[in-house]
Amino acid sequence: MWGIIPAAGVGSRLQPLAVSKELLPVGSRLDQGVERPRAVSEYLVDRMLLAGATKICFVISSGKSDILDYYGASVGQASLSYVVQPSPAGLCDAIFRALPLIPPEDVVLVGLPDTLWFPEDGLSALPPRELSFLLFPVERPELFDAVVTDSEGRILEIQVKRPDAATRWVWGAFKLTGAALQQLHELWCQRNRCDRYIGTLVNEHIARGGVALGVRAGHAYVDVGTLHGYREAIRLLTPRPPQAIAAEGERQGAPGARPL
Repeated sequence: MWGIIPAAGVGSRLQPLAVSKELLPVGSRLDQGVERPRAVSEYLVDRMLLAGATKICFVISSGKSDILDYYGASVGQASLSYVVQPSPAGLCDAIFRALPLIPPEDVVLVGLPDTLWFPEDGLSALPPRELSFLLFPVERPELFDAVVTDSEGRILEIQVKRPDAATRWVWGAFKLTGAALQQLHELWCQRNRCDRYIGTLVNEHIARGGVALGVRAGHAYVDVGTLHGYREAIRLLTPRPPQAIAAEGERQGAPGARPL
């Protein structure tokens, strides 16, 4: 199983930074009993490892060698590889940069390295060999890609940063096969590579008779690429009494959740 982590963005909303935004310290981890700062992208890496990824590809820009220095050749059970996106040409372009490495039969996970979400095993809720998106409830869906589904979970439309978003459920990660990734790439090329966002490309895929699923298994989702999101991430990682979490979830209509 592969993981693709598009990490070539400049992080303009958090500049100036001394490191790539994917290495921004958020929370901490224990290293041989010593507490150390934790890079925000480690949370996504951990979630991919938990879902069974054995190979992870970071897509970086030419100026982000600090990511390679930080992670090296492997993490946990996964070997790491790196490909370069030469210019900031959007999320679709970044994801497809990893395509030459991935066999058609392999399962692929894709996530965003400057996000923090729960539950940690959310990727395991996605079906193994279908194009499927892990969905999370948020308070301001217009800032994300809202996903409209039917009663059976089939995606009807992905509304990319629409001020009139029809749902508060947004996607935070997705799963598909290498063959399906190749098909999306071919569609993207047919459209003269006009899609910067995966949502508009998937909308075209659906319009041509394709199927994509939305799985509402997420509880909490934060974009750490803004100062507000950074503060929310710290809050999300701060331990709270179980009864407080349950009470908040009940108020939001999702027991145990912490919608933002």
